[in-house]
Amino acid sequence: MTRKVIFCDFDGTVTEKDNIVAIMEEFAPDGWQPIVNDILNENISIREGVGKMFSRISSDKKEEIIEFVLTRSKIRDGFQEFIDFTKQENIPLYIVSGGIDFFVHPVLKNKLNPDQIICNHSDFSGEQIKITWQNKCDAFCHNDCGCCKPSVIRKLENKYSGYQKIVIGDSITDLQASKLADVVFARDYLIEKCVENKIPYTPFETFFDVIHALEKEEVKS
Repeated sequence: MTRKVIFCDFDGTVTEKDNIVAIMEEFAPDGWQPIVNDILNENISIREGVGKMFSRISSDKKEEIIEFVLTRSKIRDGFQEFIDFTKQENIPLYIVSGGIDFFVHPVLKNKLNPDQIICNHSDFSGEQIKITWQNKCDAFCHNDCGCCKPSVIRKLENKYSGYQKIVIGDSITDLQASKLADVVFARDYLIEKCVENKIPYTPFETFFDVIHALEKEEVKS
């Protein structure tokens, strides 16, 4: 069997819904919706858009937001079994997320090691929430991604030289990583972008679908 390494999205992929959108609906004043549309339409960068949205929320809402996400966030079916599968098959698994550390880590607590989670960081020292960008674009990416998934993949290329690179995602934030992948598992908006960019993909609804495809090697590459 070909050695594999997996780079999996978080919001809308591991979780059924996009947590950032849910947080904005619950905590942000009106005016954030056009920012989301600008991101999806690629009128502004992901980094700029996400930074703008969170800057609209008071820092003192941190604990409320964490509790909100932990309460309402539903993990996609089969995720724990998927983690178990990757361990059994010795497949390195990374969650690479445009989400923010203060809610991503609590959701994944006791499921993955912290070093398997790569996401944006946050600063609550000011009046408004400030997002800090620990995984910026490298010299080969000029999309101002925020958490730059292709840059993360390139950073780990030497460690996983010769491995089949698998990307799992659902949205515009996964498009650039999908262009570097050997295998893409896509759902929702990422399917549209894969079709538009002529990127082969395997559709999925649950992580049981991903496990089944990997077991049978039924993937498009």
